[in-house]
Amino acid sequence: MSEIFFEKNEFLSSVFNAIPAMLLVVDEDVSICFWNKAASKIVGTDREKIYKRRGGEVLGCVHALDVPEGCGRGPNCGDCIIRNAVKKASNGATVHREKTWMELHAGGITAEAHMLVTAAAFVFEGMPLVLLTLEDMSEVMHLQSLLPICAGCKKIRNDKQYWESVDRYFNKCLDIEFTHSLCPECIKKLYPDSDRRL
Repeated sequence: MSEIFFEKNEFLSSVFNAIPAMLLVVDEDVSICFWNKAASKIVGTDREKIYKRRGGEVLGCVHALDVPEGCGRGPNCGDCIIRNAVKKASNGATVHREKTWMELHAGGITAEAHMLVTAAAFVFEGMPLVLLTLEDMSEVMHLQSLLPICAGCKKIRNDKQYWESVDRYFNKCLDIEFTHSLCPECIKKLYPDSDRRL
């Protein structure tokens, strides 16, 4: 079966494991066939607890236990972005970085996990499969909710309690580059005699 191929193919396994994002190869029912090293940090490495089990069960989705049939069968599963992304990709649609959040339960603790979901379908040895990428956005969501910004100069206070410009802060923390322009109100304020839009 395909997991043997992924494990035995040294090149493919090396490429998958080099990717820092969580990658899962799943079937159309979101049962896990293969996972990379980054995913192992979340789902673990115990093959018996992962292989051919549905994603929600392995990730610890609180809704995986809503009904005895498990992940994908409960009343909330119809709204699951991960399950719907796999379904869309299996039907030929492109799913690229759709935002979602899940309540995950592990070790007696329930926590929210914010993710971007990407799904791409492919066929291997006649079996339809989906490559599922889950990008953890929890840190970004944390930043959005706890970011002190000066009401006067609009600088952001970083973790070391220093104030720095917004563009510098986001470039350093999230590797985001900014371009600069002027909004219509600032054009009127700074260049009152000009109709030119920048």
